[in-house]
Parts: sequence; C-alpha cells; structure tokens
Amino acid sequence: MASVPPFSTDVVSDWSPMHEAAIHGRLLSLRNLISQGWPVNLVTADHVSPLHEACLGGHPSCVSILLKHGAQVDGVTTDWHTPLFNACISGSQDCVDLLLKYGASTQPASDLASPIHEAAKRGHVQCVESLSAHGGDIDYNISHLGTPLYLACERQHVPCARSLLEAGANANQGRGLDSPLHAAARALNGELALLLMDFGANYQARDAEGRRPVELVPAESPLSHLFLQNEGPPSLMQLCRLRIRKCFGLQPHHKIASLVIPEELKRFLQHI
Repeated sequence: MASVPPFSTDVVSDWSPMHEAAIHGRLLSLRNLISQGWPVNLVTADHVSPLHEACLGGHPSCVSILLKHGAQVDGVTTDWHTPLFNACISGSQDCVDLLLKYGASTQPASDLASPIHEAAKRGHVQCVESLSAHGGDIDYNISHLGTPLYLACERQHVPCARSLLEAGANANQGRGLDSPLHAAARALNGELALLLMDFGANYQARDAEGRRPVELVPAESPLSHLFLQNEGPPSLMQLCRLRIRKCFGLQPHHKIASLVIPEELKRFLQHI
C-alpha cells in the first residue's frame, strides 16, 4: 500500500500512484489514495493530471470519483489536451457526459486539440452527439484540419458524418476550398457522397485547383455515374426540405420530430 504523501496541496510531481490507478481504471486503489491524502489535481511536469489519464483510459467510474473530489475539469496539458479531449480519444461517451455535467468547455483551449474534431476523426459518433447536444460548434473550422464533418468524411466515418449533418452541420464547409464532397469523391465512397448531396452538398463546388468532385473520380467508377445522375438543379422538394431544415437551425432533427404534421412528412424532413 502506498504511503501517505508528504504534501496536501496540488503540486507538480512525477508519474504517481494516482496516475497509475486512473489510467488503468483501478477504482479501489484510487479511492484509497484519495483517502490517504493524495491530491486529485496532482500533475506531472507536462501538466497531466489523474483526470486526464482516467479519460484517456475511458474509465467513467474513476472520472466520477475524481470530479467529485474536486478535479479540475478543464485542466490543460503542455500539449493542450484537456480531459474532454482525452475522453474523445478513448471514445467514452460516459466520460464525455460526466465532464460536460461538471461544466467542461466544449470549446478547445487551442486549435491543436479540439474535442469534437478528435471525436469526428476517430468516428466516435456518440461523443460527437454529446458534444453537439451541449453546444459544441459542429461547424468549427480549423485551418489545418477543416470542419468536424470534413474530418469524418476524410476518414470515411459515415455514421459520424450523418450525425453531424442531422445536427445541422453545413454540408459544404470543409478545409479551405476542399469540401466534404471532395473528400468523399477522393475516397470513392458513394454512400458518403449520396448522403452529403442529400443534405445539400454542392457537387459543382471547386477546390483550390478548380476541380469539381466529379473530376476527382475515374470515369468508369460507379460514383462518376452517381454524380452525372445528379447534374442539374435540385428538385423543388429537395430545395423545400433544405430550406425548412435551415429554418430550424441547430439540432433540426429533434425539432422536426415535435412538429404536428403527418409522420410521412416528418420522415422526409428528417432524411429517414
């Protein structure tokens, strides 16, 4: 059993038994250490706290006890990682929800470590949903990464892309002039391309080199035929659907569900 530490306030330390217990999800050990007087906000030279490690390991029970004992919910490491960012790396929605409950900021302290971008990049759709439901900026554009939707498309995480679009993400915002549809075209992902166009992606958009998405696709590819089928202006029905969804702003899916209109019309507006 670890001895009682020679301090009672938050200090900088080397890797400690607190960090070890947190990263491995050893709840009983963590409880014992806290009861012995180990500080919950003990940080390493890189400002890594036990809470950072519990989130990185995806251990909600450890996250919960640390937060209950006063762990700093928005502590930042020298790499700009917050506990919320680490929870998005692990993909633990339970950890994300706990942090948000204790007031964690969805806005990154630095563009080098954005929680919603990390969740989208890794395809952690439940984390994305929790962040967007708590006011996370689903269209937050970082110059070297683009938007969360762009990252989801670049990594071909279709469920994650759908979740962002359903939450109201702009289907045409990518990285610079490179749109999410350009990313889908390069990946030859027809399912993703169709999803984006269904939510209003502009298949005539041009990238920095002046190329449309269709020009990134081999002529013999089925995706090329899909783009050709969608040549011409959108239908009036599609234009009406996109306009109505835009009027609802963020989280239109949930707002549409509460409308007193025929279920068939609700399903159409919700892309079901």
